[in-house]
Amino acid sequence: MASKNPQKQSFEESLRRLEEIVNKLEQGEIPLEDSVRIYEEGLVLSKACIERLTQAELKLKKLSKDIDGNFQFLEEETE
Repeated sequence: MASKNPQKQSFEESLRRLEEIVNKLEQGEIPLEDSVRIYEEGLVLSKACIERLTQAELKLKKLSKDIDGNFQFLEEETE
């Protein structure tokens, strides 16, 4: 089962497909050509997931609580 473009999938869809790929590869019951194809798909999905996690982490780092405990976004620091 080929996946959609990882950039258009949700993080959860990409992760689910990545888990399917890992399970298939661990079972070792698919032909070599198919193993290589889904391994390459897994690399693309893995990269997309890492990029999304990095973006989320950067957003969270910009959040700060004010004195009343309310969250606010910090302005980007200029260098």
